[in-house]
Amino acid sequence: MDVMTAVLTRRSEHRLVEPSPSMEELTYLLKAASCAADHGRLRPWRWLLVSGDDRRALGEVMAECNGKSVASMVAKTHRAPLLAGLILSPDTRSRVPEWEQLAAATGMVTSLMLLLHARGFGSIWRTGEQADAAPMRRFLSVDEHERALGWLYMGTPVRDGSVARRRQPLDVGSRLQVFSAPNDVEPQLVSARR
Repeated sequence: MDVMTAVLTRRSEHRLVEPSPSMEELTYLLKAASCAADHGRLRPWRWLLVSGDDRRALGEVMAECNGKSVASMVAKTHRAPLLAGLILSPDTRSRVPEWEQLAAATGMVTSLMLLLHARGFGSIWRTGEQADAAPMRRFLSVDEHERALGWLYMGTPVRDGSVARRRQPLDVGSRLQVFSAPNDVEPQLVSARR
């Protein structure tokens, strides 16, 4: 699948079943996704993978975080065979500001979702207040300087026989502007010599 097709046909998939990517395949895709723009090549993130019976324990903590029933939260964690929690782990010694490190992490997630789609897998990005709530942070051993950003649910999409339609690209003309310096600003030449 070419990149344009992947971008225009990827959807958030709400119904995901086995198989999910194997550890080997996910690692391979993550290596590629980590090539997303990342000032300083800091890789300011880490993943926590949850599958099988461990999804129940995750659902119990989600219920503790948001006050909903354990049954409903456990059901949510079983909407996909593999859940990957994304932890922003900024390099606090770097000159790269945290917002740029967050941008690198989100760019990597977008790339990973496109790569999963191109391989025939589906995914959906799920966030919410419980992602970084105190009980969840303790459960996942999130360090003080880190933030739990959300969960990427992964698996094979359940299709009703229909093929994913290409999205119609939106008109972005109103959001695109060519900059021109004001006429009253004199251009200044900067000497290359010091």
